[in-house]
Amino acid sequence: MIAVGALLHAKHQSRSSLEITIALILPVVQATLAVHLFRAGAEPDRLLEAAVGAGLMGIWSSVLFGSGGAIQNQRWLGMLEMIMLAPRPPALVILPITLATALTGTYAMVATLLWGRLLHGIPLTFADPLAFAVAVPGCIIGLGMFGLLLASTFVLMRNANALTNTLEYPIWLVSGMLVPITVLPGWTGPIAAVLPTTWGARAVREAATGSGPVWPSLGVCLAISLGCLVLGALMMTHVERRARAAATLALA
Repeated sequence: MIAVGALLHAKHQSRSSLEITIALILPVVQATLAVHLFRAGAEPDRLLEAAVGAGLMGIWSSVLFGSGGAIQNQRWLGMLEMIMLAPRPPALVILPITLATALTGTYAMVATLLWGRLLHGIPLTFADPLAFAVAVPGCIIGLGMFGLLLASTFVLMRNANALTNTLEYPIWLVSGMLVPITVLPGWTGPIAAVLPTTWGARAVREAATGSGPVWPSLGVCLAISLGCLVLGALMMTHVERRARAAATLALA
């Protein structure tokens, strides 16, 4: 059911001109800016890391805006009530939406790597190609579960974009997708440690550059993501009961 739902919502997103435009243009712009910033900083040896980081940024943007946008679209289409009333746990109905947004975000990784190779001549020499091939899907699955936790709050918000706009750039920075966490203020460390995006980005970067062990970081990412899945399911059930009792789901 989850696989069929994810495929259905991925097809639905592919029909949105806004989603297609953002998916096609935004990752390439981010990759170009990242490469030029690293070159201007006299760090040409880290260009592959810049391309990978820009791809991760694109995946996160897809999950963040896609999860919020999907919930909003279901509300505007009058389908949100039917989704929440389906005879199965609401988390199993919303999870395919968040996974679909993560799956469509894989284009961002492919596009930034190809763009960096064709336009900037970045050699795609991964330190551990097998680990990289495993870390990227693992990171995507983790972000999808994290998206479920976020979606549980999006159900209660009439305009989820108000929340997504405030989360995009801070998560980029705190997770170390492009800027090393070590250069950030010390108080950001505990925040970064509890985010699956931090460990997922670290696993992908370590697989690409060989800067550290991949599997421990990926394991922590999936463990935190599993916690997000459980917490998101509990919150979704609470939201469903609250909306049924108050009859305010469409007006939340």
